[in-house]
Amino acid sequence: MRSVTLRCVFVSALLLGFGLVISAQETSKHAITFDDMIKLHRIAEPQVSRDGKWVAYTVSTPDMEANRGASNIWVVPTTGGAAMQLTQSGHDSSPVWSPDGKTLAFLSSRAGESQVYLLSMAGGEAHALTKLSTGADIVKWSPDGKTIAFTSSVYPDCVSRSEGGVGDDDGCNKKRDEEKEKSKVKAHVAEHLLYRHWMHWNEGKRSHLFVVPADGIAAPRDLTAGADYDVPPDERGGPGDINFSPDGKEICFTAVTDKMEAISTNADLFIVPVAGGEPKRITTQAGFDGNPVYSPDGKLIAYHAQLIGGYEADRWRVLVYDRAAGRIENLTETFDRSAEELAWSPDSRTIYFTAENETQKPVYAMAARFGSEPKKIIADTFNTAISLSADGKTLVFVRTGLTMPAEIFAAASDGSNVRQLTHQNDWMLSSLEMNAPETFWFDGAEGVKVQAMLIRPPKFDATKKYPLLVLLHGGPQTMWSNAWSYRWNAQVFSAAGYVTLMINRRGSTGYGQEFTDEIINDWGGKAYVDVMNGVDYTLKKYPFTDETRMAAAGGSYGGYMADWIATHTGRFKAIVSHASVYDKVAMYATEELWFEEHDMQGTPWSNPESYKKWAPVTYAGELGKYKTPTLVICGERDYRVPYTQSLEFFSALQRQGVPSKLVVFPDEGHWVLKPQNSQFWYKTFLDWLTQYVK
Repeated sequence: MRSVTLRCVFVSALLLGFGLVISAQETSKHAITFDDMIKLHRIAEPQVSRDGKWVAYTVSTPDMEANRGASNIWVVPTTGGAAMQLTQSGHDSSPVWSPDGKTLAFLSSRAGESQVYLLSMAGGEAHALTKLSTGADIVKWSPDGKTIAFTSSVYPDCVSRSEGGVGDDDGCNKKRDEEKEKSKVKAHVAEHLLYRHWMHWNEGKRSHLFVVPADGIAAPRDLTAGADYDVPPDERGGPGDINFSPDGKEICFTAVTDKMEAISTNADLFIVPVAGGEPKRITTQAGFDGNPVYSPDGKLIAYHAQLIGGYEADRWRVLVYDRAAGRIENLTETFDRSAEELAWSPDSRTIYFTAENETQKPVYAMAARFGSEPKKIIADTFNTAISLSADGKTLVFVRTGLTMPAEIFAAASDGSNVRQLTHQNDWMLSSLEMNAPETFWFDGAEGVKVQAMLIRPPKFDATKKYPLLVLLHGGPQTMWSNAWSYRWNAQVFSAAGYVTLMINRRGSTGYGQEFTDEIINDWGGKAYVDVMNGVDYTLKKYPFTDETRMAAAGGSYGGYMADWIATHTGRFKAIVSHASVYDKVAMYATEELWFEEHDMQGTPWSNPESYKKWAPVTYAGELGKYKTPTLVICGERDYRVPYTQSLEFFSALQRQGVPSKLVVFPDEGHWVLKPQNSQFWYKTFLDWLTQYVK
């Protein structure tokens, strides 16, 4: 790692640029604003080197002028010390170490399409390894160092029939894309489901698995040439769904092969030789199988699986596949939490993973055998993106909290010696006053215990009364985590003078599968009671909250709950509804039909009673008319919850004479991601609350 010494020359200047030398004593603290939040650096994708000495990671910072995030690659020593910026294009991500630690592979769109780049740690500029017209996404380096795997979205029929898919396939893809671009006809044509997903239309391409020699002496080869499925599944998978065997001769990947993808959550594991050959399916159960990780001895493949088909919120179990016997064993059937991000110890005896648990996400370890009990080795914090060094001595992960944006930490593999490695945001945090969340439990519907978090405003004065802002989380099968968020930042809301309340009502994850399942065919039932009971408990427990000045706000299912509240109570002075589900029958235009069919227990024609019962539109006139001033926000490119849901809701509000405002972002989807749009979102949100609540 001589490069680290060479690159240290400019470290001091970089650290000064990030303001890490500013101390809390040099600046007076103030309440966080959007302008503060948008300047924070977003840390992600940590990868520890095999020798455990270095961590490569990405730092993304919103660029307000360019209206995008600028992302670069950094490294930091695991023993502590200065972090170093390795790239400066602002278009770099997904760093992966070579086995010898001498080179980093990463993705970059600095020259247009995203491609795989290589950067020598001895110094010099990065160079492109791939130059496909269809680009590259998800990059993996084989353990033997000879091969790099990546994915690229191609037309399945653009493939030569020669061995290994070698040929002028890219020329075919390029020609077809150019013809589409030049054509005056821009019609979307579909003959099957799923025809669009999240923010894009499916136009005939599939994400295929490619390999290329790390020395670049040969062209990339398509290992899934001609396949009419995505590797990994379209936006339901990720980098963890592709992994090499220890000898570098085989790859295990996740794919959905069901023809009716819009109603299927099934995904299976396949293995394929790196040298080429027909992929072989090794799992067949009805749910999703993903995150395959080979044991270092090569005997087992650990993965996590949902056993119930058509249900994306089923519990993730840890399973192992015996490669020699072809036998599968379920290791965590009695563990009532969802396992994610699997990693092996070097002796192949222990499996590490993370799992949500009551607003937190601890790191667990368990013996890789049936009947073993997972044990928390890093508890009571929110941790993600675990990475274990090859010698098993260093565990690297991202840690975050409601008062701390993500930073990279390290620990010994037993969870001891936890230490913070990066301090990318200390310069800003030292000047901000933020209150930690207070956690409490109360009796929800049917006496079931429900957990909530509350954040007091800065400069809090217990003798005053503060307006209460109730945040409603989406999913519906997710949870409010003790984790930093840039989209619904509770600290920014509290800093504006509100007591912010976050309730993990029925349907939330992290509290056991039964608690999660209780929202099925009961969207406005127990969950609504939980929220209202939580509000009542808060008003009683915290006398500084003002019952006469309350607002409710949420997105996605949280938007649904906001709409439901608008039709079921007049207690709130203002409502903010983002990307809401308003009309359950019209919601059947969503792309992932399994979601509606599972939670409503049928289709609009097979179970119309549920679609009517749990739709806010059904109750639009029951209270005489709407009463609560409501801000309605949506993205025109939202295919998960079609934006016409928000248009319907706004029309009803306007027709009933309720003060209301509609904001539609034509260039956003389910979330508002562009920095300037985000700035407008926060301003509009807070202005609405100021007008009617504060």
